[in-house]
Amino acid sequence: MKNATIYTTDYCGYCRAAKKLLEEYQISYQEIDVTHNPSLRQWLLEKTGQRTVPQIFFDDKSIGGYTELAKFLLKT
Repeated sequence: MKNATIYTTDYCGYCRAAKKLLEEYQISYQEIDVTHNPSLRQWLLEKTGQRTVPQIFFDDKSIGGYTELAKFLLKT
């Protein structure tokens, strides 16, 4: 499987659900917590056009958040 990176906050339920889903599919991932990092959150906004987390990337390509991850994994 591809390299996965997930941008999260410590209070996000969808972030926890996305990490659980990745683990269920045995996909290793790097987690980057943006809770207290406004510059990284700004970068995410510029990169994805989204203000929400989680933001999930495979091989540096944004696939979206939890809903998009679930749809993506169902196709594989």
